[in-house]
Amino acid sequence: MKLIRHGKPNQEKPGIQIPNGTRLDVSAFGEDFDEKFFETDGLNRLSVWLLSNQSKCPIVSPTTRLGAPIGRPSKIICVGLNYSDHAKESNMQLPSEPILFFKSTTAVCGPDDNVIIPKNSEKTDWEVELAVVIGKKASYVEEADAMAYVAGYVLHNDISERAFQLERQGQWVKGKSADTFAPLGPFLVTKDEVPDPHNLSIWLKLNGELLQNSHTSNLVFGIPHLVSYISQFMTLLPGDVISTGTPAGVGLGLTPPRYLQPGDVIELGIDGLGIQQQDAIAYSA
Repeated sequence: MKLIRHGKPNQEKPGIQIPNGTRLDVSAFGEDFDEKFFETDGLNRLSVWLLSNQSKCPIVSPTTRLGAPIGRPSKIICVGLNYSDHAKESNMQLPSEPILFFKSTTAVCGPDDNVIIPKNSEKTDWEVELAVVIGKKASYVEEADAMAYVAGYVLHNDISERAFQLERQGQWVKGKSADTFAPLGPFLVTKDEVPDPHNLSIWLKLNGELLQNSHTSNLVFGIPHLVSYISQFMTLLPGDVISTGTPAGVGLGLTPPRYLQPGDVIELGIDGLGIQQQDAIAYSA
């Protein structure tokens, strides 16, 4: 199943995308795709509801804006330097255990919304990432059991302001959390539709130029390890997002470094998880 949320910002309605690409409004189901939905076995309940109701669901126009496919999660946990080639281009040592940081949930936006270059920013960067959505409460999970806690997967552009991240007392969260810095979607793909999340092509283009081109088989720490590891330090709640890291090809790693300018167009995708496209625009009060 592919979950979508459609409509104006902060007014999104729940929906699904069926195999032929048609989008359907499932507002009659009566729930948003949020923490409560996942916590109460919403995926299975929605599947059962659709057996009797899908034919009555209104079609969503392909021109309708998509929001993030989940309601605002309790947290977004990101994994740093989780591709060896990205660690190398960043001139950083490959970590011996996962590097974790947070992104503010106010950074979440739709997959095709504009990326706003923050006020006083000169080093806004791109990072295509595979993100994992948690399906049930997880605390002190064993790695062998970790996949049972995964609801599905979503494409994420981990937009980053490098000066805020690396030159302001090393607080990565400051460079990761500006408004529009977490485009998610176009849809959440449930776990059953992704047989092997470690066997997916991942790519990003800037103004049509392919800059990131890799494969999730190159993850340093795989998804079961990440879910288990993170759950040793914090409780993961249903709907929480774990973003698993980005491969080489970010602006910071280019020679010379290259950062987003107003008018740039970013396009990115992962096998089976759809495509995003964002226009970079300057901040305005």
